[in-house]
Amino acid sequence: MANAGSGSLATILFLFLFQAAPHKGAAQYPVVSQNLVTDNVSVVEGDMAIISCRVKNNDDSVIQLLNPNRQTIYFRDMRPLKDARFQLVNFSDNELRVSLSNVSLSDEGRYVCQLYTDPPQEAYADITVLIPPGNPIIEARDEVLSEGNETEMTCTAMSSKPAATIRWMKGDKELPGKPKVELTYDKMYTVTSRLTFTVSKEDDGAPVICIVDHPAVKDFQAQKYLEVQYKPEVKIVVEFPQGLTREGENLELTCQAKGKPQPQRVNWVKVDDDVPSHAVITGGDLYIENLNKSYNGTYRCVAANSVGESYDDYILYVYDAPTTTPIPTTATTTTTTTTIITTISHPEANQDTAPSTEPAAHDSRAGEGAPRTVDHAVIGGVVAVVVFAMLCLLIVLGRYFARHKGTYFTHEAKGADDAADADTAIINAEGGHTNSDEKKEYYI
Repeated sequence: MANAGSGSLATILFLFLFQAAPHKGAAQYPVVSQNLVTDNVSVVEGDMAIISCRVKNNDDSVIQLLNPNRQTIYFRDMRPLKDARFQLVNFSDNELRVSLSNVSLSDEGRYVCQLYTDPPQEAYADITVLIPPGNPIIEARDEVLSEGNETEMTCTAMSSKPAATIRWMKGDKELPGKPKVELTYDKMYTVTSRLTFTVSKEDDGAPVICIVDHPAVKDFQAQKYLEVQYKPEVKIVVEFPQGLTREGENLELTCQAKGKPQPQRVNWVKVDDDVPSHAVITGGDLYIENLNKSYNGTYRCVAANSVGESYDDYILYVYDAPTTTPIPTTATTTTTTTTIITTISHPEANQDTAPSTEPAAHDSRAGEGAPRTVDHAVIGGVVAVVVFAMLCLLIVLGRYFARHKGTYFTHEAKGADDAADADTAIINAEGGHTNSDEKKEYYI
């Protein structure tokens, strides 16, 4: 142990004398050499940094590591500096590798790898200490928002090195913020980002996220959920009837209203008139019995809450009550005259003319939801017309053929044109009566 202690003391004494004594000749200044290489190091505060001094071609020269104050940390494999955080990781003719544990901000600076040659060669390793920001703090100017209003939110990332970057997300959409960077007395950075935007009812329950980007941390964020109040959404649903509204029938409408907060009241009114006196209103339901045309008009459901009010309209148009349609009949006689009587009823033909513009509100004239029905009177009329046309065609053809009978000639009297009388003609006729039985003539 005495010999080891003496050896260490001798090495330190040699180092001291080597640094203190001037070299022969002119002053020797260290030079940056490509033969000696090292790397810059970035390390998070409290972690471990590794400094490596490497020699490409060593001629048995001494390698040492100096701190930013140019104090020797390691000379070959000896540590003159009394800082136990520095530990030797590897020593050889071509490398001196040293670890520094529990790095603090005071350890930041330029470390020197030095090779004792003539002149001395140096390489520099800059240690950058990263200090992550504290937990981001997100604040909102308004806790409860109203649809259509503008709001403001801020996010702060404190005491970081270097300065952090802040991004904003609302749902899956990125929003631009206005950052402000401040340098504190302890050479730390505080960043504050301000976000201003207008809210809609779709933003209710949506998260607003403040994302902090810093080389020392990942996925560092804070979020706040929006609470947005909005006007009621109003919709009128026709419960009965499903088709056209006709005289004598009943009408039942339901008003559906949803908002935040929930609508405090729901009212039924008739635009430019009063609701029929015998109409029954129960909450959001409107019931009218025994419809007639005097009830025609626009019925409006109005819902309101603390944010505002909304409404939906239903246009009532009462048609005539349905009438009975006679079955199509066809009367024919044995003569050439055929009479067909068909009656088709169009109850809507006598109604008042409806407005030409199509309203955006519910309109009973549209017959929403009404099933398509077959008009048997129309079908019967078409069939009767077809039958009548066919009969007329047959009669015309019959009369035509009856009036245009053809003239034809036979061979039984051939050659008797010059006979004096009928008997002589028969006697002189070519062929006589020999083949009379074989000549049969037909008329169709």
